[in-house]
Amino acid sequence: MSTPALTTYQRHHLRPTYTHHVGHLYPAMVRASQAHVVMLTEQGLVPADRGARMLRGLADLRTDPTPPPEFDGSFEDTYYLLEKRLAAACGIPTSELDVQMARSRNDLDAGVFRMLLRDQLTGVLDRVLATGTVALDAAHRYADVVITGYTHRRPAQPTTIGHALAGYAEALLGEASAYADVIDQLNVSPLGSCAFAGTDLDIAPARVAELLGFAALVTNSYEAVAGADHLVRVGTLNAQSLATGARLARTLMDWLSWRWVTTPGDFTQGSSIMPQKRNPVVLEHLVSYAGQAAADAASVLNNVGAAWWEDSNNATTDVQVRLWESNDRADRFFALLGGFLAEIEPLEPPSSAEIVASGATTTAAADALARHGVPFRAAHSLLGCLVRAGAPDTWTADEVRAAADGLVPGGLADDAVDALIAAAVRPELVLNRVQADGPGADAVRAQVATLRVGLAGVTDRLTGVRDRLGHADAALDAVAAELAAR
Repeated sequence: MSTPALTTYQRHHLRPTYTHHVGHLYPAMVRASQAHVVMLTEQGLVPADRGARMLRGLADLRTDPTPPPEFDGSFEDTYYLLEKRLAAACGIPTSELDVQMARSRNDLDAGVFRMLLRDQLTGVLDRVLATGTVALDAAHRYADVVITGYTHRRPAQPTTIGHALAGYAEALLGEASAYADVIDQLNVSPLGSCAFAGTDLDIAPARVAELLGFAALVTNSYEAVAGADHLVRVGTLNAQSLATGARLARTLMDWLSWRWVTTPGDFTQGSSIMPQKRNPVVLEHLVSYAGQAAADAASVLNNVGAAWWEDSNNATTDVQVRLWESNDRADRFFALLGGFLAEIEPLEPPSSAEIVASGATTTAAADALARHGVPFRAAHSLLGCLVRAGAPDTWTADEVRAAADGLVPGGLADDAVDALIAAAVRPELVLNRVQADGPGADAVRAQVATLRVGLAGVTDRLTGVRDRLGHADAALDAVAAELAAR
């Protein structure tokens, strides 16, 4: 018997959507169904023998290596594929199944989407934490490697490689904390909300949540299926985190071009016609990844904003592929960036002479005068005059005193002149700066220690989530096997 031809709707929506979704949704739907049938059986809502039969069938589906079939129009989506395959595994027609008792496609989809995103984001958070650790390791190693810091793409002040990387690690700590918060937001169960108004049957939603590793229940059944804030947060957090990482990638491009740091060979590609070139195009890809994450976030926001405050495909099913791809991209982004940071080493950081010639030490010279009682605006004006007259390494004490006439009441004492010149020609003095958040070598290493504590706290939160999921998996396997054997 030939298969009926697919309709236009099936060809152009149901089939591609099924193809995109089934690999993600089907295993999670089977797992969620095991927890649901356990609850139905424990609550006496289905007889023990029928519950056991469904649990045996679900166990078979979970271990069946056969991939889901291609879409042929005999079922509408993954939800109905599950029913079709479960009925076959149980040896009964679908009309005799109880798996959908006290459950809707709405709350099942909402629960499965949360399960999938929860699992994906735990992987992304692993990567963020690992990248943060790598950045802190490098910051500690290179806390005394002085470079020129830039603002608005112009030389500004001396800093260190360690100071810059510790700053990025602090951003990563904030992002890691935000990912942990989103995982917590995802890890509440909507299962039991049914279509949106619940059921009169004596179900136990908290038991289903427990068996699937959820930490709590969604408070309101309408929000459980209509809400999409957690979906928006996933997309926008990925966009935010990758945008920040892309900014570092662009700065690293400069450091490599200026030969301040080595170019990691594992992250380069050769030129097609110039044999001497090794191109660190991975940094370009990271910038592109950030743009793609922003596009995914915009797509999610647009779809959610176009939906009604009710269960709507615009705000649920239709955004899932964007989120899954965004999470995969974030995972690869941090794997690449963390790997790159782990391999860079100082190569030819700017010399003291180069930093001085750039003018980056003039603020420190003005600060030296301020420490000797010179009003800062007067000191700033004096340094401006000196810079216009020549490079800092050409300044003499007499020239400084002459420039101070008319700008600094009473002129400059000899120790003030000496302090100005020393600050102007010795950028390495920045390593002695004691300000806790500054680029002083001891300060940077203290920052690293503080940030490590922060990352450890987020790691503990992630471990707690994983422990909960592991215990839930073991408990569900045990009770499902016990009930199936009856």
